[in-house]
Amino acid sequence: MTQQQAASTVFGDARTKPVLLIADPDGAVVEDLATALEREGVSVTGTPDGAQGLLQAGALQPDVVLVSATLPVIDAVEFVRAVRLARAVPVLLGVGEGHAEQAVRALAAGAAACVARPYRVAELLPFIQAASPGARQVLAVGGVELDVQAYQVRVGGRAVHLPLREFELLHYLMRNADRTVTREQIMRHVWHAAANTSTNTIAVHVKRLRARLGDEDDQLIQTVRGVGYRLVTPGTSGSPA
Repeated sequence: MTQQQAASTVFGDARTKPVLLIADPDGAVVEDLATALEREGVSVTGTPDGAQGLLQAGALQPDVVLVSATLPVIDAVEFVRAVRLARAVPVLLGVGEGHAEQAVRALAAGAAACVARPYRVAELLPFIQAASPGARQVLAVGGVELDVQAYQVRVGGRAVHLPLREFELLHYLMRNADRTVTREQIMRHVWHAAANTSTNTIAVHVKRLRARLGDEDDQLIQTVRGVGYRLVTPGTSGSPA
């Protein structure tokens, strides 16, 4: 699909479909992925470099952005940083062999996750569906409210800014409120990484998340020693192990 056709689809259907922007220099890869995703009801726009990608990100207001680690003109890390400064939209980084350094830097710049390139529809769809216009959902636990679609969090009615990874961590814990989730489950569902990845990263993010939520005594997000974490609904029985 051409950019003009994709834009017409986006604005013509009043955003009933999720919109994906792909910034990737390989036109054939973009075309194949667009064809497959459009069969799943996704509107797709492709752009070959970072400069054009930023223009399209502003014009289309996509629900999800997918960027190749090999992006030219404006590199992938700077592209991720620029998009995330402008909008709270999930940005996925497409990586292959030899892209470990770009992956680390892009995640630090605000990328939501890394996905394999060549791209796989089954890996991308959960991210796209979670951000789709019809997927708006507000979760509430105690005084914490999380608007999934708007990427907004309120604590006691007060807006709290969370970096995307901490937002996704809170989202996962709230979806599993009053249940213990293991570090391996968190790593798999939030970081989309293998279970043998260091879990110290999780501890750091939990600590930061507690501080932002005002959970000074660790009563909202409890540590289950040797296992993982549990987000506890006020008034329910639950004590750290």
